Amino acid sequence: MYLAKIIVTLRKSILDPQGKAVHHALDSLGMNAVSEVRMGKYVEMKVNSSSKEEAESVTENACRKLLANPVMEDFLYSVEKL
Repeated sequence: MYLAKIIVTLRKSILDPQGKAVHHALDSLGMNAVSEVRMGKYVEMKVNSSSKEEAESVTENACRKLLANPVMEDFLYSVEKL
């Protein structure tokens, strides 16, 4: 069994209105040291697999086919044995 940890974020070229709203809210709270906020998604999946390579392949396919929009989003992941 493996645990895949996935981070999906909007590409830098895509406007992030949610990130802008959070940045504005932080600014309103006096946290002026924050210069930019980008929002994203964090996903954990338990993958039943006999090898790390197979678990990585399953994770990659899940990201490409469902979890991330290839037009607007990038993703990173790590896979570790449980």
